[in-house]
Parts: sequence; structure tokens; C-alpha cells
Amino acid sequence: MMDGLGSDHTPGQRRGAAAAGKTARVRMSAAQRREQLISTARQLFAERGFDATSIEEVAARAKVSKPVVYEHFGGKEGLYAVVVDREVRSLLDRITTALTAGHPRELLEQAALTLLTYIEEETSGFRVLVRESPLMSSTGNFSSVMNDVAHQVEHILGAEFSSRGYDPKLAELYAQALVGMVALTGRWWLEVRRPRKETVAAHLVNLAWNGLSHLEAKPGLITLRGH
Repeated sequence: MMDGLGSDHTPGQRRGAAAAGKTARVRMSAAQRREQLISTARQLFAERGFDATSIEEVAARAKVSKPVVYEHFGGKEGLYAVVVDREVRSLLDRITTALTAGHPRELLEQAALTLLTYIEEETSGFRVLVRESPLMSSTGNFSSVMNDVAHQVEHILGAEFSSRGYDPKLAELYAQALVGMVALTGRWWLEVRRPRKETVAAHLVNLAWNGLSHLEAKPGLITLRGH
């Protein structure tokens, strides 16, 4: 008799063994199933938004029963909250990590380029954030994320304003204006994807740094020079 599924096994035995192997491959631990459901829901929320996405659709796409989703998250609201919280932390971590330069213009470049890179690499996550949900009206949506970023920029501008003799109380106003400009441009670029992100970032910084009356004809990112 041969080892494995050799010629001494009937077709029925071979089919049964193959089916058993397939079942074993797709069986997941509780942690793996949770991650699968989060990933599936992230995609659906990005495509349809919160209101148009149902637990039935999440379960069907993940190939599980509805009770499995409820067991892990308690309902659609709980699942959505987990997805959004992860995206919020991911984007803020990226921006916080990117702000390493000493010069304010370079810091602005890094922030703009980081947001555009996030949009490029995590398109579904960004779509989830920009789709406003009544459940997340005050926290956990794109506006609140950008507000957190603006507070970081405000501290940077405040120090710069003080060193130049400007009123540091105006730093908050300028931070909101700068971050708002980058954020809205990012939402536009999400759909058009041109020009390339480095060019978009360079022009954003060009406008913010030089103003309309002193625009450079061909701006570039000083943080990328020599790369």
C-alpha cells in the first residue's frame, strides 16, 4: 500500500481528504477571525459608508454567520468604531513620526507628503475617515483627526511666531488654515490622483510658505533634494 493519497485510495477517499484539508486551512483563531472581520468591514465601509453597510453583508463577504460578527463586536456600531479608531491612530502615528525636521517649511512638507502617502497607500482607510457618520460626529472622523494634526502644527507655528515677533495667539488660526488646505486638497487628490503626490505637496507648501504674491514657478520639496 502506498503512503499519502496514492492509487490504493478510492476517488471518494481522496475527495474527502482534500475537503478535510481545505477546511483545516480556512479555520481561524478568534484573533484571526476578528482581524478578518475588521478588514472586510473596512472595505465595505469605504465602498458604501456606514448607513449603507449591513452586518449581513460583512458576514457574507467574510463567509461567516451573522452571530459571529455580533459575538466579536456587538453590532455594526461597535465594528465601525474599531475600524475608525484604527485608521485614526494609523494616520496620526504616521504624521507624528514624520515631523522630524527642524525647519518649519520642511515640517510642512513632511506633513503634506505624509497625508498624501497615506491616501495613496491606505485608500480604503482614508475613504472610511472622510465619510462622515452621525455616530462619530465629534470624535473619530476625518475632521477630528485633522483637528488633532492642527494642534500639533499650532505648537510649531507658535514657537516660530514668537521668534519672529508675531502674535503667537494667531498660531491656532494659521494652523487650522494650513491643515484645512492640505486636507481638502487630499480629498480632491483621492479621486484624481494627478499630478503625483510629491508635486501636489510641493505646490501646497509653495502656496502656504510663499503666498500668492511670491509663488515659485517650479516648486520642489527641499526634504527630497539629494534623494
